[in-house]
Amino acid sequence: MHAAGEEGSGYSVMQSCSYIMSDEYISYKGFLFHPLSSNATSLAFAENEFQVLDDDVFNITYPKTGTTWMMEILSLIRSKGDPTWTKTVPNWDRVPWVEGNEASKKLDPKSLRPRHITSHLPKKIFCRSFFSSKAKVIYTVRDPRDALVSLYYFSKMALLYKDPGTFEQFFELFLKGEVPYGSWFDHVNGWMKMCGQNNFLLLTYDDLKQDLRGVVMTICKFLGEELDEHAIDLVVKHATFENMKDNKMSNFSLLSDYFDLTKSSFMRKGISGDWKNHFTVAQSERFDRVYQEKMKGLTGRFPWDKTD
Repeated sequence: MHAAGEEGSGYSVMQSCSYIMSDEYISYKGFLFHPLSSNATSLAFAENEFQVLDDDVFNITYPKTGTTWMMEILSLIRSKGDPTWTKTVPNWDRVPWVEGNEASKKLDPKSLRPRHITSHLPKKIFCRSFFSSKAKVIYTVRDPRDALVSLYYFSKMALLYKDPGTFEQFFELFLKGEVPYGSWFDHVNGWMKMCGQNNFLLLTYDDLKQDLRGVVMTICKFLGEELDEHAIDLVVKHATFENMKDNKMSNFSLLSDYFDLTKSSFMRKGISGDWKNHFTVAQSERFDRVYQEKMKGLTGRFPWDKTD
């Protein structure tokens, strides 16, 4: 999840806007957002006014499904593995959010090209100009059960989210899509309609966990970036979960006014299968029923479709 209005190091905004923290969301075309991260003006700008360029690269995810990881990978590919940029500039300035309150400033057409841009927006309300462009999308998907667990803990520590209540209560909200950015099922079904197009790359969180080097090489090929073996090794080294968790420019520790880090770290475990430590048998069975119903029209299978 991104925070609004971070310029430069991100400190000045923290000093000026903490007093407007609240647990109230706004609704934009049926989707929930927190006004400190996105407001009606910024969302309308993203959908209707933002001019996508043919060489733009979008990092698109549902919340808590590998967003920060891909921001780091894209940054390191740009710098050919040199970590100086990733260790001195916050990731929200390196790969800005198109729906963020500062997007019109951070995504000027004269920005560093190609622009690398992050978004959680559902395809239904994504930038209209994208669909007539040659811009590329990297879409990362995670087992929705793990996304649910990660989002639950994130909601407990992020002041941009309402208190999630008990795990049982949040479980129900997630299944109904009554969380910021809406339903995981709708989000994935929407963006998966682009599968097969040459400007769309589908990755999974499992891919990142199991073969990070292979994923980096796949992304480089997709983007037309030619990195030698040493540079690829450096990207992989500095894009591990452990290194990102220790990097204050990537772990969001600079934004302590937005996150109660005593409840959880922004980057908590970074594993697959943690849902098994949280779901009851009844919840697992119910989730499976909803999943099968919501995803029945989807072509292809995900890694988690093959497991219990």
